[in-house]
Amino acid sequence: MRLHDLKPRPGAKHRRKRLGSGESSGHGKTSGRGGKGQTARSGSSIRIGFEGGQMPLIRRLPKRGFNNAAFTTRYLPVNLESLNQFDNGATVDQTAFRNAGLANGKSDGIKILGDGDLKKKLTVRAHAFSKSAKEKIEGQGGTCEMIGGPQSPAGRSSRKRASAQTSAPATAGEDARPSGDAPAAPKQPKPKKAPKAPEDKKP
Repeated sequence: MRLHDLKPRPGAKHRRKRLGSGESSGHGKTSGRGGKGQTARSGSSIRIGFEGGQMPLIRRLPKRGFNNAAFTTRYLPVNLESLNQFDNGATVDQTAFRNAGLANGKSDGIKILGDGDLKKKLTVRAHAFSKSAKEKIEGQGGTCEMIGGPQSPAGRSSRKRASAQTSAPATAGEDARPSGDAPAAPKQPKPKKAPKAPEDKKP
């Protein structure tokens, strides 16, 4: 084989589309640009959704109801099988995930998914766990620690009980407020004036 025998791989180079070479070429006359107008001009670009200046469809449609897309909690998923690269008995937290390249980019937290098998005992700290991932981690003797995750129902009920106790009225033997912040006595209604006696008319 000599230098002049070298050729590019099939499909790496293709023939340039020739425009305006007669109607028989398939790209003659308008050269694939359709009729006259904005799209037929060189350098023209129309953004998606633009309708020539008329009110676009996205603004014509009514907007009703609540959309939770702006308030969605977005987690970076980490599969359970990828945790086998850490040492046995190690504590894996958000910093360890990012240093290992398992969780990159901006998000609201990290969620451990149960894809794969875990072969090591680890203490995993993440913002959320799937049910299968939690079972597999605890099955190997490890622990799952939530980092600012959703509060458990028991925690919510205890908070409700605490708030109910603080808002309950004080008993008769207890002082509801300190002496300096005693509530003012209710205002007494003003007594109504007695109607005047009719004067005796002179004869």
